[in-house]
Amino acid sequence: MKTRCLIVDDEPLAIKLIESHISKLDNIEVIDTCNNAMVAFDVLRKKQVDLIFLDIQMPQITGLEFLRALKDPPKVIFTTAYRKYALEGFELDVVDYLLKPVSFERFLKAINKYFHSLSVGTQPGSAEVIQGRSKNEFIDVKENKKTLRIYLRDIRFIEGLNEYIGIHTENKRIVTKNSLANIEAILPSGQFIRIHKSFIVQVSRIQAFSSTLIEVDGKQLPIGRSYKDTVLEALNYQEE
Repeated sequence: MKTRCLIVDDEPLAIKLIESHISKLDNIEVIDTCNNAMVAFDVLRKKQVDLIFLDIQMPQITGLEFLRALKDPPKVIFTTAYRKYALEGFELDVVDYLLKPVSFERFLKAINKYFHSLSVGTQPGSAEVIQGRSKNEFIDVKENKKTLRIYLRDIRFIEGLNEYIGIHTENKRIVTKNSLANIEAILPSGQFIRIHKSFIVQVSRIQAFSSTLIEVDGKQLPIGRSYKDTVLEALNYQEE
């Protein structure tokens, strides 16, 4: 079954661009398009939607207000011309944040992240997110035949180690067999951000940053070239 997509955007050209990108893929389809959030409410009542491509700056109700109003929203990928909304968008735990005009390469990366988020947690060896009192409060991981419970608030950053990952907390490093892609998909986007093929950091632990480096609790970590735009958008960094 194809993934059913809804595009919500007040710019006709932006809708056509996303429709064009989607038409190149066999496993997703556009079931409807809307030029404002009020119409989108009605579509969601009548149709089953798996994924929304949602603009942020729209008349009447913004995309951020629209998403907050949904009790049980589908997966969401934000599309916007304004990078200043990036961090707020990630805090709503969306799949991804795309800056207009959206290239097909960047669109495809977001789609792959969406599909990965659906499958993670069902595969052997993947970290499992346990529902605590608040969503994504902690994760359980395997280390040396033991299951360790790690509270997300204690994680400084996560490092890729070939077939393993190293989860750095305040006082230790936990090594478990997994991939950064798996762990990235189950971590809340507003709390964590991928900055490099080998690093995910907790946003609240960032002490300083430039266009090439992020400092987390005194340790300098590189920003990967392919992650640079997304990271700088999320941190609202303006190069001089």
